[in-house]
Amino acid sequence: MRNNSVLKQTLKWAAAAAAATALQSGIAAPSEVLIGAPISMTGLLAPDGKDQKWAYEQAVADVNAKGGIFIKEAGKKLPVKLVIADDQSDPAKVTDAMERLIKIDKAELILSTHGGDLNMTGAQAAEKYKKFYMITTLWPHMWAPKKFKHSALVFFDAGGGAELPFKIWQGMPEKDRPKKVALVMEDTPDGQGFAGAFKGVGKKFGYTFAMDEPWALGAKDYSAYILKMKAKGIDAILLFGNPTDAITLVRQMKEQKFSVPYLHGWKGTWTGEFREALGDDSDYVLADGFWSSDLPHPGAKELGERYTKQFNKSNTSVGMFYANAQVLLKAIEATGSVDPKVVRDAVVGHEIKGTVQGDLKFDKGGLALTTSTANQWWKGKHMLVYPPVKGGWQLKLAPSWEQRGK
Repeated sequence: MRNNSVLKQTLKWAAAAAAATALQSGIAAPSEVLIGAPISMTGLLAPDGKDQKWAYEQAVADVNAKGGIFIKEAGKKLPVKLVIADDQSDPAKVTDAMERLIKIDKAELILSTHGGDLNMTGAQAAEKYKKFYMITTLWPHMWAPKKFKHSALVFFDAGGGAELPFKIWQGMPEKDRPKKVALVMEDTPDGQGFAGAFKGVGKKFGYTFAMDEPWALGAKDYSAYILKMKAKGIDAILLFGNPTDAITLVRQMKEQKFSVPYLHGWKGTWTGEFREALGDDSDYVLADGFWSSDLPHPGAKELGERYTKQFNKSNTSVGMFYANAQVLLKAIEATGSVDPKVVRDAVVGHEIKGTVQGDLKFDKGGLALTTSTANQWWKGKHMLVYPPVKGGWQLKLAPSWEQRGK
């Protein structure tokens, strides 16, 4: 009991000393740990943005439930506050959102938005204003060459993600492997980057593409595109596009009675909105995953259960967003500081342990690589296909639309 009393008194003295130092320097000690985040709350990426917002809010709430984070300057634990600015799914609006967070909300530490072109804009704004921008969902090959000094990145590389379908096909009986594959990539920097990765990896696995044509963002009619795939006898589609466009494509494929045994999507097929819009028509579709609650990482299963309990559906992205927030929060905790340089220095070249994405090793450039997953939609749930787990889900190839449900 006496030791506890001494400890409490020591903490009081430390807090008083820190406050006195702040007063003497003329700088008010912080009263909260403020974290900004530009998020796509409207526009084409809004379905992703809603999940990202939820994940960031959960990470902050979990820290606050433990009393917040001890900040040396304040001499005590402070609550964490998350402030969000809508970037409208538009790279041109990301700068506006970043400047609002920095100039109006006074954010020194910022969690990233979602997507390559948006995040590159965010990273450039962070460089200009010298704030720390903690990023996920940006291809390393886009970010690393810039050698940014005010950001860090946790994500998988496009090449690693592009290998997944080929690895899955290798494990299939020869007769079931695709023969004519269509590369359906949106006409954006992200899409072009992934297309290049698929082509490079495809050669390694002995595949060429029977169809390779970029598709336009936000199109309402993909009938001509579908007719081309029909004419070429396409039996597998590798799709990179936003949720709205992916939903439109699958709907119109059904209208034209065109089905392929294997449809694997990146970016647009993993959201709950994809399932909600298509219902059972989403069954058999594979989705990229940044994460899975089936992976053996601390807190992963609990986070997945929390999401399912709240939304009555599963998710393969919230763990990546949650882990991104964990990296920033753990770095603040480790340093006891809200100074952007100090916090970034605690990330770059260090290993951040115990995230829902596992232990994350950041190199001296500020990059930590993760592993992509592949999941198949089945009756409203994401079933982990890759990496395979013992006793796990077995891939189902899609029958024709007429045969489904029989």
